[in-house]
Amino acid sequence: MPKRLKISPKWLFFSLLTCGVIAGLAAAGYVFWVGHSEAYNVTREIPWGILISTYVFFVVCCSGLCLVSSLGHVFGVTQFEQISKRAILLAIITMLVGFGTIAMEINHPIRMAIWVVLSPNFSSPIWWMGALYGGYLVILCLEFYALMKDRHGMASTLGLLGFVMAMAASSNLGGVFGLLEARPFWYGAFLPLYLILTALVSGGALLALIVYFNHRTRGLPFHEGERSFMDALGRLQALFVGLLAFFLIWKVITGLYGRPPQGYEAMMALINGPLSLPFWLFEVLLGLLVPLVFLLRRQSRTPQGVALAGGCSLIGMFFMRYDMVVAGQLVPMRVDVGEQAGTWLAYTPSVTEVVIVLGALSACLLLYSIAEQRLDLSSTHT
Repeated sequence: MPKRLKISPKWLFFSLLTCGVIAGLAAAGYVFWVGHSEAYNVTREIPWGILISTYVFFVVCCSGLCLVSSLGHVFGVTQFEQISKRAILLAIITMLVGFGTIAMEINHPIRMAIWVVLSPNFSSPIWWMGALYGGYLVILCLEFYALMKDRHGMASTLGLLGFVMAMAASSNLGGVFGLLEARPFWYGAFLPLYLILTALVSGGALLALIVYFNHRTRGLPFHEGERSFMDALGRLQALFVGLLAFFLIWKVITGLYGRPPQGYEAMMALINGPLSLPFWLFEVLLGLLVPLVFLLRRQSRTPQGVALAGGCSLIGMFFMRYDMVVAGQLVPMRVDVGEQAGTWLAYTPSVTEVVIVLGALSACLLLYSIAEQRLDLSSTHT
């Protein structure tokens, strides 16, 4: 009898990710061929879609990785020193993939990059977003170089600077939305603080997955040091997720109390409208309640439990970004002839948009997996 072909899980994993990247590149080529209006379902009324929310997801994850990992090589918390290299490397990758995602949303990304430098608009929050994240990327690359060369003083200094830049970039990204007075659902001081808090949740969730799967794929046992780190990270995550749930509760209350014009309708789109399924199932249940159940109970705050909570949090964060971006645009800014006040606009991502998002996620996982295989990312004491 012929021998059965055995496919290793590692080969299958890399093959699936490679296929995802190829599909994403093919979708990107299709966009350049037919144009945005044919490939995307965004409209004049809803100009920002899932590519914008995915960009926000990636760059906020990047900030969160920097913020949480800085506890080790910046603030001297010994338990967090072991994940510094991996966290900064993944932060670089998530930011690069985020830049690639938003480039697909822009009609002329190269032209934009040139004129951002030649004709800066210092009064524009979007200009500052590009400047801050661009400078932040340079700092992250230098910090990763210092960590790889064991230049601990340099790494600590750059890590502190990166910590400040992460806070500034995330809060400014919230300001891109929060300064839009014409969109009451976004307008206000809530979003800058909200994005910093969700960055902490995302960063902690990614770090939990990094540590857990690094041990699982290498067949390494969890020793006392790793278990202590996962327990500490789980406690920290419980605090972050609990605060995020508190923020969300007050966001809902302020959106409903007194029925503020447009803000109330946008909030109802989340609670009992077209976005109610992703809001209640993914954002609330999977993103907040399930992680809290695992993280607050000592019996389930094991390495596996913390990693599972992190995976649930990341899925919830992705849909939280989508809900935030889309809900703010579902309420018409003016009532045209034949339309009824209080109705919602409609947006569903096109197949091309979804494939680009899947390609971006695949690229992020593939790049990090290759780096994990090629580079020595073991912990060093700082």
